Amino acid sequence: MSALIAEDEISHEVDFVWLEDIGDLDYVRQSLDRLPTRRGKPAYHRDGRMVGYTLLGPQAKPSRSSGTFRRRVFWLLPHDRDSAPDGLYATGAPAEGVDPRTLMPGHKGRKTARSEGRPPSLAVQETGKPLPL
Repeated sequence: MSALIAEDEISHEVDFVWLEDIGDLDYVRQSLDRLPTRRGKPAYHRDGRMVGYTLLGPQAKPSRSSGTFRRRVFWLLPHDRDSAPDGLYATGAPAEGVDPRTLMPGHKGRKTARSEGRPPSLAVQETGKPLPL
């Protein structure tokens, strides 16, 4: 779903709230949900668990038809790599998956070798330094 999220739809984000440490997560799933408020923890109605969500600034306007705000929610399913390292996503990542290290308010994030379950190239491994984002 990350490819379906337009930068202008998330331009009013001001911060992320992470509900768990994302440092060890290769990817998180992201979706753009319709929520009743700009801030605060949203209700979660998927399988798996919510790992974070965005906060919107005061300039964000609600939808005229529904009165809701479009906010990103970050989540994982029980069969994702963090819970099932040898499972379906041992390599590759779901369509809506992005490397959480590439996320910033107002920017949708992207897939990386890490999020796809691939090791760094030999050249990068030889340097002993992580790839820049």
